[in-house]
Amino acid sequence: MKCCLREIEGKQAHDPIFIENMKFSSSLSLPSSRCLYVPGAVIVGAGPSGLATAACLKEKGVPSVILERSNCIASLWQLKTYDRLRLHLPKQFCELPLMGFPGEFPTYPSKQQFVDYLESYARKFGIEPRFDETVSKAEYDGTMGFWLVRSVGKKGEATEYVCRWLVVATGENAEALTPEMEGMGEFSGDVRHTSSYKSGEEFRGKRVLVVGCGNSGMEVCLDLCNHNAKPSLVVRDTVHVLPREMLGISTFGLSMWLLKWLPLRLVDRFLLVVSRLMLGDTARFGLARPELGPLELKNLSGKTPVLDVGTLAKIKSGDIKVRPSIKSLKRHAVEFANGKTENFDAIILATGYKSIVPSWLKEKDMFSEKDGYPRRPFPNGWKGEHGLYAVGFTKRGLLGTSMDAMKIAQDIQRCWKEEKLNFG
Repeated sequence: MKCCLREIEGKQAHDPIFIENMKFSSSLSLPSSRCLYVPGAVIVGAGPSGLATAACLKEKGVPSVILERSNCIASLWQLKTYDRLRLHLPKQFCELPLMGFPGEFPTYPSKQQFVDYLESYARKFGIEPRFDETVSKAEYDGTMGFWLVRSVGKKGEATEYVCRWLVVATGENAEALTPEMEGMGEFSGDVRHTSSYKSGEEFRGKRVLVVGCGNSGMEVCLDLCNHNAKPSLVVRDTVHVLPREMLGISTFGLSMWLLKWLPLRLVDRFLLVVSRLMLGDTARFGLARPELGPLELKNLSGKTPVLDVGTLAKIKSGDIKVRPSIKSLKRHAVEFANGKTENFDAIILATGYKSIVPSWLKEKDMFSEKDGYPRRPFPNGWKGEHGLYAVGFTKRGLLGTSMDAMKIAQDIQRCWKEEKLNFG
């Protein structure tokens, strides 16, 4: 069977090839499933990471197939983000490889503009993901020397893909992270994750508790204010709040430029001094800063500083109340760690997302079973063994995604050419 697959691979076909009556040494195969050989890479996930990798591979002449569990590209952006969302960084830092944003787009594109950009990107490179295909299991068959990827369709039909290269592009935000809280089942109000939040319009006049003080939590609070809701913000930990722009340019862009000339800690000190001048002492309003500077903390833990877009002014004015950690939930109220109790109509969980790679990828060396991230830190977490790759796990946004996508495509192209010589 291995020789048969090698002969098929030598043809360099660019479309999946149906293979009948295959019997694998792996337990992955089921008699009722159909089998497709992919003469290139299988990419799991049709978000920005998967699209970028597919485009880079195509530019190098390597075919790929994208498997996507939802019914659209960038499903997180299209289906699970709030209406007012914009890119937090200037567009030049959020471009995917080989294609920039339209010149008429603003510095910080809206959610819909970013989705339009991704759809144009897919059209330009002829990327057509296989939608409604949820990968349930993927493992490497050492006897064959191929990856076996099993997907389940919308109607329960199973398909097995056989490929030399597997790219995990499901990213850091595959599934909403919902914390356990005492009394969660007792609370009578609306409790939802930000992935189900669209607009503050439906909360007009209501008392809403937002749990989580990252960029999403801060923006949801601002959106609630703008719709005349009464939001409070749970701040469980220290947080760096920086102005989105400094000295007339983006804080992120300024930081990247300064790092070319100055050591990281000196840049951190500069950012904190300017932030203090522009925003004041945030600790006075319940937003104490970590001991480590924003860039050093980002490098060590991946924790992103909050880029303020107006929320801090609402906190200063008292329109947004800052509250400590939650101790427990009651029927109509929340008891906080300081012993105080307050009534709320709804709770929004801005508690982030998690990777679910270990639930389907049967591999223990590259990905940690604890958090679903590559074990090796950036910039070395993109490549594993036997043709396994990861993109979108850098904790460095779309810039990190683009870097990894280009490296993956270059590496697969090298292997592609070697095998073409050996079997062509």
